[in-house]
Amino acid sequence: MRFDKSQPFITVSAILAFLGVCIGVMVLIVAMAIMNGFDKEFENKLFTMNYPLSIYSRTFQKVDNKDLDLLKKKFPNLKFSPYISSQVITKKGDRLEGGLLFGVNFKNEIKINSVLRKALKGKKIGRYDIIVGKEIKERNFLENGDKLTLIFTANDPSGFSLLPKMKRFTYRGYFESGLIAYDKVYMYTTLESIRRVLRYKKGVYDGIHIYSNTPFEDITKIKKVLPSNLGVIGWWQMNGNFFSALKLEKRSLFIVLMLIILIASLNIISSLLMTVMSRRKEIALLFALGATPKEIKKTFFLLGSIIGGGGIIMGVILGLISIYILGSFDIISLPADVYGTSKLPLDLSLVDFLLILFGSIMIVLFSSYYPSHKATKINVLDTLRNE
Repeated sequence: MRFDKSQPFITVSAILAFLGVCIGVMVLIVAMAIMNGFDKEFENKLFTMNYPLSIYSRTFQKVDNKDLDLLKKKFPNLKFSPYISSQVITKKGDRLEGGLLFGVNFKNEIKINSVLRKALKGKKIGRYDIIVGKEIKERNFLENGDKLTLIFTANDPSGFSLLPKMKRFTYRGYFESGLIAYDKVYMYTTLESIRRVLRYKKGVYDGIHIYSNTPFEDITKIKKVLPSNLGVIGWWQMNGNFFSALKLEKRSLFIVLMLIILIASLNIISSLLMTVMSRRKEIALLFALGATPKEIKKTFFLLGSIIGGGGIIMGVILGLISIYILGSFDIISLPADVYGTSKLPLDLSLVDFLLILFGSIMIVLFSSYYPSHKATKINVLDTLRNE
């Protein structure tokens, strides 16, 4: 590995191989941490606003207190919040916009919805009071105590025609989920308020929101005890296409960045092959003195492993340092209205880290094997005769 003045390009090629592997591993670690960070950030947002599990009716028969009591009895470890929902049109002045109104028991709802819990801190919500998303608040210039008219999809008979139900609600605050798709649509009021408007019987609901720490396991258990007219859906099923796209993007990025390490490993192959060619005489002498092919192969294999392994170790160190710096200091600031967070999210999972190490090590080992195998194929007699 010492610098050879007669063959300087061999050393340069080895240095380039070291740097290529180092940079490839570092970039791969940082990129996977960023991808995982965004995945977790979006997952947390969607997990909160969509709820881990939701009970809904498959037929015209609504969910009632009997179903709620059954679930509470069978699953005492879960948290339940029944709701009534309705699509509405918000009206403030001449502005009309669509929205989705949830009637909930706020005492139960704040136990499973951290975004709403934060918005309701220190507030008391009464009949016909409403909590809206940040975008609704800003677009309608709402201040505490302002009236917001909601037009419901249900109709009231009026003479020979039907008129949509309209009700004025009092604005009492807003929530901010970080995702515009929810902040400009979702609104919350009390169960009693929406029940009176839609004329629901007491103890009858459109569905039940459920909080679970293990929703993937609990959804199967809940399905077994639910009556045939009710169904249950998980938050991941509501956003299946979105998360499938994120996984595909993550895998594609991993493969593309792994190609950087693969290209860098070509320098390891070229460097070792040039070393073999420049050391033909020394290799032939070693064979003549009794060295075995295994010993020669081991020597060059170790040489390639040192170059590539050193690059992997340095890349891991630089990658972890980069993650620490990016996570500790506001070097990169993101528009919160686009990404849901103003800080660059970073989360390097152990699985991704091990995959990066395994993939890099395998590439380096394969790159070191071919030149070391080639070194054992030198013709000793012809080499010693000519050189």
